[in-house]
Amino acid sequence: MMNKRLLSIIAATAILLSGCGSIPSFVRSLAEEAESRTATATRSEEGAITPVINAPAVIQPTPTAIPDAARAKFDEEEAVLINLYERVNPAVVSIAVSRNTGSGFVAAGSGSGFVIDTAGYIVTNNHVVEDADRINVIFSDGTRARAELVGADSYSDLALLKVNRPAERLIAIELADSDEVKVGQRVVAIGNPFGLAGTMTLGIVSARGRVLPEASASGQGSFSNPDIIQTDAAINPGNSGGPLLDMRGRVIGVNTAIRTTNQVGFGQPANSGVGFAVPSNTVKRVVQALLTEGRVRYPYLGIQGAFSVAEVGDQLNLPIERGVVVGGVVEGGPVARAGLRGSVISRSTGRITNLGDVILAFNGQPISDYEELIALLVKNHQPGDQVTLTVWRDGRQLDLTVTLGERPR
Repeated sequence: MMNKRLLSIIAATAILLSGCGSIPSFVRSLAEEAESRTATATRSEEGAITPVINAPAVIQPTPTAIPDAARAKFDEEEAVLINLYERVNPAVVSIAVSRNTGSGFVAAGSGSGFVIDTAGYIVTNNHVVEDADRINVIFSDGTRARAELVGADSYSDLALLKVNRPAERLIAIELADSDEVKVGQRVVAIGNPFGLAGTMTLGIVSARGRVLPEASASGQGSFSNPDIIQTDAAINPGNSGGPLLDMRGRVIGVNTAIRTTNQVGFGQPANSGVGFAVPSNTVKRVVQALLTEGRVRYPYLGIQGAFSVAEVGDQLNLPIERGVVVGGVVEGGPVARAGLRGSVISRSTGRITNLGDVILAFNGQPISDYEELIALLVKNHQPGDQVTLTVWRDGRQLDLTVTLGERPR
């Protein structure tokens, strides 16, 4: 801070140097600055000079510029999502189930569902309403209705409910053709994770053709729910039975499970980024069967265990690149009657010690794994249909004609 003494020194220096003919510019600048500061100073009550300190300039951050075309695109994408939610959310419901303990009803679980017809039909997961004595449906406007169970199918994990509600108070969602779904396309899930009603999440289809296991109540092993859609859209406990939607707001699948660190299901508290949805074409087929027959009939081959050539081809030194190695066959089952041979597998090592038949094609369509075989079987055939299995046996190919049975209940 410059004071009067310093000003005097600078002034004296200037006078001395003036005798040399000129005052250096740096001295002149110091003198002018000191004079300016003194002129703007004020005196305190004690008589000391108090400088006036100018407030620092306010920093005004400048956001990164967004081109008009990009901004318009962002706005358009947001508008699509907002519009989708506003159109579809009224059709998505929360489902609360309870059981009768003998002394009253107690809450036994919850999930999601969605209206597929203004006649009052609602789709959800079988595991949401399984063993329920009372089912209540809560709509997005907060109103509640009692629902009856029309039918359920444990293999596809789907159930069909019906509510008595005027058609003008119901909004239904269109079911898309899930065979047209592509990996990479954007999808939206709407449901009630952790009881948080009307939650919307965004992601993509991350895989097609997954298979979820379903245990058989008959004790004849486990069966598969094929052609499952995998998504990274966040789904969690409470999303079960809710819709997985394309960007047009059409249902492509029913959210049914998540993969956690040690299981597939909703037993863990949170999603790990891998969710599964039953495809909408399966929903159409199951709903139609439940409405017309009250149950769903599945075709049955009677194969117990299978391995892809990709898994065991090197171990067995197979000269073929693709196919399904038959692990075993059910005695008296459809493929056993057709002459299909199973392999001998060591109980101690789990390795194949005697190779059976290798299925190369199903009705002339080459297959690479058992999941692909089951998907073709379930999607396109009924019990009683005849199909052709092309198999590789002892270095040669042959065709076996199989009359499909009905999957044990």
